[in-house]
Amino acid sequence: MSIEQILAQIGLQETEAKFYLAALELGQASVRDVAAKAGISRTNAYDVFSRLLEQGLVTQVGEATNKSMLVAAEPPDQLIELLDARRRKLDVLLPELRSLHNRESGKPRVRFYQGLDGIKLVLNDTLTVRDKKLLGILSMRDLYEAPGRAWMDDLVRRRIEAGVFLRVIRSPMKDIPNVWPQSAADLREVRFAPRDFVFTMTSYVCDNKVAIISSRRENFAMTIESEEFAGMQRNLFEVLWASCPAPRRRGAKEDAHLREADAKV
Repeated sequence: MSIEQILAQIGLQETEAKFYLAALELGQASVRDVAAKAGISRTNAYDVFSRLLEQGLVTQVGEATNKSMLVAAEPPDQLIELLDARRRKLDVLLPELRSLHNRESGKPRVRFYQGLDGIKLVLNDTLTVRDKKLLGILSMRDLYEAPGRAWMDDLVRRRIEAGVFLRVIRSPMKDIPNVWPQSAADLREVRFAPRDFVFTMTSYVCDNKVAIISSRRENFAMTIESEEFAGMQRNLFEVLWASCPAPRRRGAKEDAHLREADAKV
């Protein structure tokens, strides 16, 4: 795939991509020279330059004369800023788009995702919960295998930044001692299921959606968007939550015992 094709995929028109690449190669040059190198007409080149100027990808050098106008391309890093600006605009628009999407028929929607990218997509989606309240049943050991500790720690950081409060039930047999403890600062309340409850999958309830993430062995994720199903899962979570004791601080011996049990699961 050519550079022009890639630039087109991120939103530039074909003539814009040609003009920008030509300007990058020439450095400071007249519109006529950039147009000639890009293979576009001089008349069309001024319109292309104006569009690129609005996007912050080119700049005018000095004052225009009757004979020519000198232009220069901005550094390629400006393409990242352009994409970030478009992303910020989309972030503002997303709530309204979601509300339009949810006005469709009341039929449930089930989406299935295979592989690591799908797992990450579903986990990222949990951060968009509208009421900022997230319910989770976690298999921490499996999450640390896929998508991995570094990625999950970053997800936790982004959840806190988004102001999403997590109430989570974890399986002692699949837990990792002293990681993600109960913390008001981290917007997290933790309870542990009875020891004979072993979770090999993770699930979240957020708004009218239930997210399910498998272990690395089955390597899939799915979302079920249904008010009735989400309501039922929320009620089941509350029943399990009520049966789980509040966490206590474990001693070193018990931590060692849990690590040994983890190794056997």
